[in-house]
Amino acid sequence: MNLDNKVLACVDQSAYANHVADYAAWAALRMSAPLEFLHVIDRHPAVGASQDHSGSIGANAQENLLTQLTNEDEARSRAARDSGRIFLNALRERALAAGVPTVDTRQRHGDLEETLTEQQHEVRLFVLGRRGASAVNTQRDLGRNVEWVVRALQRPILAVTEGFRPPERVLIAFDGSSITRKGVEMVAASPLFQGLPIHIVMSGKSSQDGPKQMEWARAKLEAAGFGVVTEIVPGDPETVIGETVRSKGIDLLMMGAYTHSPLRSLVMGSKTADLLRSARIPTLLLR
Repeated sequence: MNLDNKVLACVDQSAYANHVADYAAWAALRMSAPLEFLHVIDRHPAVGASQDHSGSIGANAQENLLTQLTNEDEARSRAARDSGRIFLNALRERALAAGVPTVDTRQRHGDLEETLTEQQHEVRLFVLGRRGASAVNTQRDLGRNVEWVVRALQRPILAVTEGFRPPERVLIAFDGSSITRKGVEMVAASPLFQGLPIHIVMSGKSSQDGPKQMEWARAKLEAAGFGVVTEIVPGDPETVIGETVRSKGIDLLMMGAYTHSPLRSLVMGSKTADLLRSARIPTLLLR
């Protein structure tokens, strides 16, 4: 099957996988694109200490222990593969039931970031959950892989929340940067949001060329047939975007993501993470 320009849904075996599947199916249908579900099995899973091997002694103890550990590892790998196949097949059936005509699955051992980077030349859109299996234990509001994955990829990434609702109102957080201008051009050219009203908000420090930038964005989208509302609201972007999402009933946010270095984000904090926490809706992230 030719999966060039596919929608790639990254899933793990958690309750969030169904939400990822539903949004991925929605996007694939809107874009008339094939859909693939990818499940990456960690090549170095955490292993519980079922036995204390520290007291192993005797002439053949080391060889026997190595054999035992190898057999245990192979058994875990087989169980993970078998469980993954069942899991992926259920998601495939879910997407087919939603009307997606072309759905494939793939399972890989390895590192998530490396695997997605290798795949991205075939992908139009990545879909992943903001949270995954580890969130149950950590109670994180953002999964640990989100920033790593977004920084590694050069394709749009739809980071979805719990519960599926087909987006009906889209908000673009626009600042006139090359990334957000690219986002406007992408929306204008893609069928993903065709027919949906677009709200564009510029926040942060006031800029002299802000009105000119907003007029460019409006004209670009109106020429593509979109109904557009633009708004310049001075103030903290996290507060402004969060309030706009709530007051306008926005279903999906689009914004530039992680434009600063990881070191600066570590020291100063990440505006992307702040906005994701504030908006609490599916977000299309651009790099």
